[in-house]
Amino acid sequence: MHEQDYALSHAQVDQQEVSKVLRNTYGLLALTLAFSGLVAYFAQQMNLPYPNIFVVLIGFYGLFFLTMKLRNSAWGLLSTFALTGFMGYTLGPILNRYLGMSGGGEVISSAFAMTALVFFGLSAYVLTTRKDMSFLGGFITAGFFVLLGATLASFFFQISGLQLAISAGFVLFSSACILFQTSAIIHGGERNYIMATISLYVSIYNLFVSLLQIFGIMGSDD
Repeated sequence: MHEQDYALSHAQVDQQEVSKVLRNTYGLLALTLAFSGLVAYFAQQMNLPYPNIFVVLIGFYGLFFLTMKLRNSAWGLLSTFALTGFMGYTLGPILNRYLGMSGGGEVISSAFAMTALVFFGLSAYVLTTRKDMSFLGGFITAGFFVLLGATLASFFFQISGLQLAISAGFVLFSSACILFQTSAIIHGGERNYIMATISLYVSIYNLFVSLLQIFGIMGSDD
């Protein structure tokens, strides 16, 4: 009897912890998306140039690993906003590039709407079915290296359709990451809401940029 009471109490504590992580994650995610969007807007309005690829890599990975190190302190929140703000800054010049295209505004709005639909749809699926998506871990790891190799190849070889294939691959990869991370939260595999937020933010960012490229390529073929 006491063992049953203990198991029930333990399950309730776990569920409360999961609910807390979910609330904190989606609350922080909403704030970082809004902040990132604001930074992107100012970068776009000021017509700032896209930073050098090395600046992007150093800025992203430097702030990412700094946030990992600070994830259990209040400084981790500051680092999270620094990271997402930096990513927002890189988005501004990308938006300007598409706004300079014929029908660029429609491309951006379509990519934004599709990104929102995919994110909310996948999140709702996992949250309602509560399926364990941990099996996607192997696919995500393999997909990362495949996409990394394909991206490096695109710098050296001009292969027709390669960029479209890479963008489509990133859409699938980002979708899998959203399923995996959401599942990790509700099943107790992720208890740190800062890391959960960053994972979801990066997936949403990559999803949006990839859809921009897909719609932009499709639009240019008209």
